[in-house]
Amino acid sequence: MKHTLSVLVENSPGVLTRVAGLFARRGFNIDSLAVGRTEKHDVSRMTIVVEGDHRYIEQVTKQLHKLVDVIKISDITTEEYVDRELVMIKVAAEPSQRVEIMHIAGIFRARAVDLGRKTMTFECTGNEGKINAFEESLRPYGIKELVRTGKVAMLRGTRFSGVDSGASKEMKEE
Repeated sequence: MKHTLSVLVENSPGVLTRVAGLFARRGFNIDSLAVGRTEKHDVSRMTIVVEGDHRYIEQVTKQLHKLVDVIKISDITTEEYVDRELVMIKVAAEPSQRVEIMHIAGIFRARAVDLGRKTMTFECTGNEGKINAFEESLRPYGIKELVRTGKVAMLRGTRFSGVDSGASKEMKEE
């Protein structure tokens, strides 16, 4: 089963390397990783997607807690959350095919971001299923290049997995 971990870390040099190194040393595989600053300038959020059973996720969490830069870890998999990915796809597009390709893009609410003589580039955001479907819909035209972010996720409603103004290292124990 895939698990989505929301990991708050100190926004300092080398944190990503330490987290990725931990996964590599332990033989854990990361399916998706997205990192960026939060509403607090000194805190970043890592959204990490890993596949494994409960024991595997428990082991990953224990190892992450040992890192000094880690503030809080939340496995939000079973919670209600909103998630998004971004994909940019460059597709072969002869002038005679462009209307048809634009129609497909419209179905997925994708936006054209570049137009070349023989290619079109689109951006599309959505959950993993939508992004996969958009990619598959364009595949028959010939995908020339594709880049995809990892998942970013946030709990729904008033619940949050963030840091409040009084956050400290004690949050690791939650």
